[in-house]
Amino acid sequence: MDTFIEFFNNEQNLLLIYLLLFTILLGFEVISKVPTVLHTPLMSGANAISGVVIIGAILLIRQASPTDYITLSLGFLGVILGMINVVGGFSVTDRMLEMFKKKKQ
Repeated sequence: MDTFIEFFNNEQNLLLIYLLLFTILLGFEVISKVPTVLHTPLMSGANAISGVVIIGAILLIRQASPTDYITLSLGFLGVILGMINVVGGFSVTDRMLEMFKKKKQ
């Protein structure tokens, strides 16, 4: 519990939490304004961004001390959510590309 309180008492960590919340809100606003026709073609760009998130989360986990449970759990959560986004994006893109293939007669 002391680690949790120390995490929020650090001014730099508090700034990073505010930045995270701001980027979540900004991302939601930007994505909600995209027409539904463009969602699938933009999925490949989202896969590239999720790949960067996964690498960043892995680096975060590697640099964290073994007793810093908050950093380790946030890094683990980043890896899991990034992988879900990448796999989902590839499956949606694959399904979209299947629609354009000619059917065998």
